[in-house]
Amino acid sequence: MSDIIFNLYKFLECPNLKLRCPSWVKTPSPMFVFTVIMIFYFGITSGVIYDIVLETPSIGSRVDAQGHSRPVAFLPNRINGQYIMEGLAASCMFALGSGGFIMLDQLHSRQIMPRFTRMLLTGVALLSALVAFFVCRIFVKIKIPYESSVVLLLITACAYLAK
Repeated sequence: MSDIIFNLYKFLECPNLKLRCPSWVKTPSPMFVFTVIMIFYFGITSGVIYDIVLETPSIGSRVDAQGHSRPVAFLPNRINGQYIMEGLAASCMFALGSGGFIMLDQLHSRQIMPRFTRMLLTGVALLSALVAFFVCRIFVKIKIPYESSVVLLLITACAYLAK
């Protein structure tokens, strides 16, 4: 297969260009790039595009047993719908969990660190990843009733095994 592709593009040559960046263009710092990526990650996982296109409300309301209207942050029993606050809360948990894993990665890439600091940061990183995981599970249980989530899990497992 690679021979076919190689023969198709054999007659093409890369141009010999000497492109230079302007002197005023500087390489951004790694922390700036990380911040920009995390902001985009937060925005995409919170469903900003969905919220803008469908103009969803920030929170909803439901009527309780006494007839009073109560605010609701999660749109229950609907997977394909959300309120703005629900997306932001889920995105905060995704960012918290990914931040925990990033901390764990940074902890094990640096060698010089006092033992107490290493243990403390490891605990904070693991705690943030676990809190994010369990809170996201609670969010899913709000979105899907427990019986439905078990059925959905079984259907997904059967579909995966059928492949």
